[in-house]
Amino acid sequence: MENQDEQFMLEAIKEAKKAELLDEVPIGAVIVKNGQIIARAHNLRETEQMSTAHAEVLAVEQACRETGFWRLEDTTLYVTLEPCPMCTGAIMLSRIKRVVYGASDPKGGCAGTLMNLLQDDRFNHQSEVTKGVLEQECGQLLSDFFRKIRDRKKQEKQQRMDLQ
Repeated sequence: MENQDEQFMLEAIKEAKKAELLDEVPIGAVIVKNGQIIARAHNLRETEQMSTAHAEVLAVEQACRETGFWRLEDTTLYVTLEPCPMCTGAIMLSRIKRVVYGASDPKGGCAGTLMNLLQDDRFNHQSEVTKGVLEQECGQLLSDFFRKIRDRKKQEKQQRMDLQ
């Protein structure tokens, strides 16, 4: 299963790179059923100006349209960054069986880092969680993206100071 996890995480990384090209935070997701990708998405929060346009939520919506059913049982979600509270809610409500993520999110991760909503037995559905698949590659995408933003802001500040 490990090689398959890496194979599908590479597809999620491709989605993350699409987000980066749009100046979106580079997070990508794919949903797999019976070894086939049934949905793929990347962050579109800035593009759509929608706080809910996270890769996971968009992938869940697409998978529901694709299958014609809100229950996504027997599916696996691959995502480059650990899901936030909103995304874990969408995962639970759609009954996704398994979640595989790359990089942990120390500021918002709800699949084991800050808390583990996906495996809390007080809810009526739990998901299996596998973390750290291609963690280095997923984390590097985010680090590089935020470094570019910081560098750009520093450069803009310097240009303003030069004009004064």
